Amino acid sequence: MTCLVVIDTNVLVSAFLGSGPANAVVRACLEGRCQPVMGAALLSEYEDVFGRTAWTEQSRLSFDERNELLDIFLSLCAWTRVYYGWRPNLPDEADNHLIELAVAGGAHFIVSRNLKDLARGELRFDHLTVCDPLTFLKELDKWPP
Repeated sequence: MTCLVVIDTNVLVSAFLGSGPANAVVRACLEGRCQPVMGAALLSEYEDVFGRTAWTEQSRLSFDERNELLDIFLSLCAWTRVYYGWRPNLPDEADNHLIELAVAGGAHFIVSRNLKDLARGELRFDHLTVCDPLTFLKELDKWPP
């Protein structure tokens, strides 16, 4: 059984900036230890954030290298259409799409550095774990459960 995971934008940005655990999460995807789940809303968010120049000046990767790595990462994703909006009523409305994508794609994990908001939804899914990159890596080492 493949471990399916939704990678929040903040984790991907951290990986591109060279942050240890976030880097290791993306590496695990590239090595095939888990498969990222992708949908239209998350892709749009990735494109928006990666189009900004403010954070990219801190990256050790060039613009072309970042684009190539993003293309490789996207090629590994399980593309998922979200047909039903669960509306888990998270404090930040813009985060609801992560839960909806995870449910639609059958993901086991959402990896984010924004645990405070993602854990405060009114609607719960027992099969879905929201965790930070380091916790995810520990869980991935025990996969399958």
